[in-house]
Amino acid sequence: MSTTHRAVHAQGLPAPVGPYSPAVALDRLVFVSGQGATDPATGKLAGTDIDIQTEQCLRNVEAILKAAGTDLQHVLRCGVFLLDMREFSRMNTVYQRMFGAHRPARTTIQAAALPGEGLRVEIDCIAYLP
Repeated sequence: MSTTHRAVHAQGLPAPVGPYSPAVALDRLVFVSGQGATDPATGKLAGTDIDIQTEQCLRNVEAILKAAGTDLQHVLRCGVFLLDMREFSRMNTVYQRMFGAHRPARTTIQAAALPGEGLRVEIDCIAYLP
């Protein structure tokens, strides 16, 4: 059985900060690398608070998923990395609004640091192609 994978790139999003793809698709699965809160219009952090950053992270994830041919409603699992677990409930409120009634599996942890000055949250996911 031969399987192939392909890198997924979304127009307008910043290039990855390291030697990795924004996402990789394999068959009907899409693995999205951790996305920060960079606003693609400015190339800078969308804001300094967890609410704005969480929404921007998920908008960036959503742009990559759309480039792959899917969307947030087809996410199976998310990983959420917070700089400060005391911001969990605020992140969770935005996360719930963005996903609506859809409830992917999720792990949320507090990270010692995140890759980017002022970054408070990073989100990755696994989705499927409908």
